[in-house]
Amino acid sequence: MSFYKNKALKITCIVSLIMICFVYHHYLNTDTKQIKFGTTYMTMNNTFYKAVNNEIENVVNNHGDVLYTRDPALDPKKQNEQIKDLVSLGIDVLIINPVESSSINKTLKEVKKAGIKIIVVDAPISDDQIADCTVVSDNYDAGVQCAKDMMQRFDHARIALLEHSKALSAVDRINGFKDTVALNENYQIVGSEDCLGQTELALPALNKIIQQEIDFDVVFCLNDPTALGALASIKENDLGHDVFIYGVDGSPNIKKLVAETKAIVGTSSQSPTSLGKETIKVAYKMLHHKKYKRSIIVPTKLITKENIEEYDITGWQ
Repeated sequence: MSFYKNKALKITCIVSLIMICFVYHHYLNTDTKQIKFGTTYMTMNNTFYKAVNNEIENVVNNHGDVLYTRDPALDPKKQNEQIKDLVSLGIDVLIINPVESSSINKTLKEVKKAGIKIIVVDAPISDDQIADCTVVSDNYDAGVQCAKDMMQRFDHARIALLEHSKALSAVDRINGFKDTVALNENYQIVGSEDCLGQTELALPALNKIIQQEIDFDVVFCLNDPTALGALASIKENDLGHDVFIYGVDGSPNIKKLVAETKAIVGTSSQSPTSLGKETIKVAYKMLHHKKYKRSIIVPTKLITKENIEEYDITGWQ
């Protein structure tokens, strides 16, 4: 009997040890605490930001952590309020794509004082010392790429610009384009309008330039939604000559139009999947006290009819 008693005692001890380990792992070990992430993008009325967020969400879910996502719909006041709400939910990391580059700074300083990590994605803030890390595309080069391609295709051009003056990413793209053509008198900027990067605002913005009887044959757009609005405006107005459009993003809609139409010449492609992956990767590095870069720049590449076959036109790259 003593043999069986000893065996039963050993089994009991083993089971008890397993239970103790289970309780420790799930309830006492702070390493298994769910991490809370908050994201707010300038607008979710753009599949680009949905693609960025999907990459972040996939990784967060795989870690068993929590993601709260907010949409300020291009309202800087609303974005400030959403950030405060995310802080009240106990987030550990704030991932922000700012509606405006400077109006958010005061709120972000409060977030930083609360010990919350801040990662800025796609569009930088005016005071980059506030952010723990900034992850952006090479926006300036995106504009340079479009300008260089235009100059190779056309001996001269009169150019209209569709801008978003309060988003630094958009400003960098426009500046890249303008700086590239600045020293060549064959290429003239003849008009510009702000459209917040939105399709529905780009159409009337270009209409306004047309109504001023400004003659142009190229439109450089800060992003692809703007390029769609520009195309709608060109179709709506009988200008009597061809107008060629450049965008920035590499969105599925524009890639299809690059392949199938004459008007959309090219788009300098961003990779929202890469931006999302880099953002969440650096977030976990921060939380696990690993080394990380404070600035991450993801390259862009021009997509035109000559290389469109290298890309999947049904999705983002």
